[in-house]
Amino acid sequence: MEINKKKELLEIAKNIRIDIVKMLNKSQSGHPGGSLSITDILTYLYFYEMNIDPNEKTEKADRDRFILSKGHAAPVLYATLAKRGFFDKSELNTLRQIDSNLQGHPHRLDLPGIDASTGSLGQGLSMAVGMGIGLKLSKIKSNIYVILGDGESQEGQIWEASMSAGFRNLDNLCVFLDYNNLQIDGKVSDIKDIYPVVDKWKAFNWNVIEIDGHDFDEIDRAINLFKEEKVKPTMIILKTIKGKGVSFMENNVGFHGVTPSDDELKTALMDLQNG
Repeated sequence: MEINKKKELLEIAKNIRIDIVKMLNKSQSGHPGGSLSITDILTYLYFYEMNIDPNEKTEKADRDRFILSKGHAAPVLYATLAKRGFFDKSELNTLRQIDSNLQGHPHRLDLPGIDASTGSLGQGLSMAVGMGIGLKLSKIKSNIYVILGDGESQEGQIWEASMSAGFRNLDNLCVFLDYNNLQIDGKVSDIKDIYPVVDKWKAFNWNVIEIDGHDFDEIDRAINLFKEEKVKPTMIILKTIKGKGVSFMENNVGFHGVTPSDDELKTALMDLQNG
């Protein structure tokens, strides 16, 4: 990736993280840890990769689709959509308020730019498989991008969907696993280990790539490998840090669903501005 573009994406990701901690501090409800861990991949997709147009009044059939299967990480999706121009940034201040379009989980009918309503863990990949099959049948050459949580991957429906996608050769499907090894109750490896995760996805006929989920050069390389694959669906395992960018949140399971206080917000903003 060229240096100037990488610098641009790093700046966008920083500002999205700042918006995340601000909106969560204001709402005093929501999930910071898993939102901060996937900020970089959403930044890459929405500001570099995906074929989308926030100015279109009707959704184009040939647009790329994005599904946040781990729907509790909605703050990062909302902050990214606002930054990309799908709605006014001032709406971020209404997160989780009654009658707000920005509820605790993404709702397709409430907000522009949302391709699937998510929140019940394990269901996003099944929706993506349906979309992938539909695009193939319609001969539309668009891609579907999905983000799964590692704790979410303990859901059996994930593996049913993965088997279907591999069997049907959905090469238009690219899934990212947010592999930070933390879920609400502790370490994924202690609660219900998904290791060896690479072997599992390969066994279901997937093209599997492991990368640093915070490195734009590695993300760029992995996406290019996905686009070169003409048979299998692709799983990109993102090795990430929960709470990335905020010192007291990094690798701290306590901030899975706990929002920053006013004093913590000040520290978080200093971390992000100076990071």
